[in-house]
Amino acid sequence: MSDPALDALFLPLEQRQIAWPDDGALFLRARAGVPTTGGRWPGLVCEQSFQPLHAALQRSGLEVLPAETGDPMLPRKPLVLVLPPRQRDESRAVLARALQAVTPGGWVMASVANDEGAKSAQDDLARIAGNIGALSKHKCRVFWAQAGDTVDAALVESWSALDRPREVLGGRFLSRPGVFAWDRIDPASALLAAHLPATLAGRGADLGAGYGFLSSELLQRCAGITALDVFEAEGRALALARHNLDALGAKALIGYHWHDVTAGLPQRYDFIVSNPPFHAHGREGRPDIGRAFIAAAASALNPGGALWLVANRHLPYEDVLDARFGEVREVASSGAFKVIHAVRARAASARQRA
Repeated sequence: MSDPALDALFLPLEQRQIAWPDDGALFLRARAGVPTTGGRWPGLVCEQSFQPLHAALQRSGLEVLPAETGDPMLPRKPLVLVLPPRQRDESRAVLARALQAVTPGGWVMASVANDEGAKSAQDDLARIAGNIGALSKHKCRVFWAQAGDTVDAALVESWSALDRPREVLGGRFLSRPGVFAWDRIDPASALLAAHLPATLAGRGADLGAGYGFLSSELLQRCAGITALDVFEAEGRALALARHNLDALGAKALIGYHWHDVTAGLPQRYDFIVSNPPFHAHGREGRPDIGRAFIAAAASALNPGGALWLVANRHLPYEDVLDARFGEVREVASSGAFKVIHAVRARAASARQRA
């Protein structure tokens, strides 16, 4: 897939404006693509906490730091490459950590698409590092700064803490900037939670659990749950869910899985709940992700098992729901969102099969 920000990031290296160091480089929020293939950059070490992108980097043969908890220990390198995220506090924190990881006299280099906040990110690096170089290509800006006497050490320390976990919603949950709906309860999830029956029982799963809101509601309201598997592709969010749910002291056995749900599920379930994502790391809509979540849930449910799903009303999920489930009904709507209850058909009896 096209990744203009990644393509632009490596231009100063390809044009030899900045030399590739003998000790290699660290790549924060790394993504695989054409510039990173073929072993062109010896000693490149990647960090990526989103499991599908992490797996793609590994398939490309790149060294990738463990990231199930979202915050791996970073090696120090003379060059640190960054693809800053959209969320401003998270972006500033990543730039600050890049300056903490670069060796004295080394370079921090970042790339952002123009319509994703490139000018703001460039200004942030100039402010914290005190010097800047830049060029534009592929409707992106790639910009770099040297770690020297002009770096504002106090600002580096302050910004590096901007996305650290903190209490939200009156202390009910621990969350952090950059996680989906990090400081609030997402209205779609709230609508789904309001319509989940307290009779859900047995082994269940929460697909795309975020910091754990829906799982928390299930564990506190459904006494019949014996086990709950929490699936989340973002390691930073999964670490928060683990903290938030373990703090409940629930009797149910809780499993935590840093996992790409679109690749399928490894277990069978009596019920599944989900508020599936419909964006990847860019802004473009990705309804195929939600459809893949539904297909994975259908394959993993026991006969008679139920999927409780919430989605934006405009998303076209009805075709895969009707194809994969024996019973599908809309149980609630807020105008913007819809709550779907879908039941997997029970196995036919021997006489019916005959």
